[in-house]
Amino acid sequence: MGKRDELIAVYADDLKNKCGMTPDMDLLTKVTIGCGPAIYNADASTVAGSQKSELETVKTNFLMKKLGLADSPDLMAAIDSVIETYGKSERNKYRAVVYYMLTKHFGKESVYG
Repeated sequence: MGKRDELIAVYADDLKNKCGMTPDMDLLTKVTIGCGPAIYNADASTVAGSQKSELETVKTNFLMKKLGLADSPDLMAAIDSVIETYGKSERNKYRAVVYYMLTKHFGKESVYG
C-alpha cells in the first residue's frame, strides 16, 4: 500500500469517526489526488480552521477556482459549516477531508468526474 493510499484511509476514518459520514471512496480518492503533493507536507495537508487568511485561500483557490463557484457569503458559510462538522477543537483538519465535504456540500462531484 502506497503513502497516498494510507492517507486516503486516514481521511476516510476521519470522515466516518469525526464527521459522522460514510465516505464515497471514489470521490475521496479523486479529491485527494486533486490536492497534489500538498497531502505529503505536514503544514499544507491541513487547514487552519481558525485562520481567516487560510479560510479565504480555501474559498478562492478551491471553491471559486476548482469548483467554479461564484463568490458569495454562502461560500464562507459552507466553509464554517464544514469546520464545525469536523470539530473546531480538532487540531488536524485534513485539507482533503475539508475539500471532500465542500465538494459534497455544493453537489460538485462532477468536477472530479
